[in-house]
Amino acid sequence: MGTTKVEEFEVAEVRASEIAKAIGHPARIAILNYIISKDECICGEIVDELPLAQATISQHLKELKRVGLIKGRISGVKSCYCINEKGWKEAEAVFSNLFASYRPINECCEPDGECC
Repeated sequence: MGTTKVEEFEVAEVRASEIAKAIGHPARIAILNYIISKDECICGEIVDELPLAQATISQHLKELKRVGLIKGRISGVKSCYCINEKGWKEAEAVFSNLFASYRPINECCEPDGECC
């Protein structure tokens, strides 16, 4: 199996890819949207709202927590989650910087898809 050579990239590029991978699944986007819509800690309600098994949702929550987009606590069988403001602002900055860094180049590619 080949290696990804992650160590060859800048720390910021690796971090951006981790965040992108974490939000690269529609279930995780739905989970984030649900948490945001409630504007409070969510305790066990996600399973009732999404068409996924509890174990599947738990795995998605684990990945979102791993990259720092959400935070939560587990107390017995009850788990509560909310947006991690620090991680959220980091993700916003990472992608804002990426998209803001693009400057259009006049006539780079022709309308028919042919590049110069």
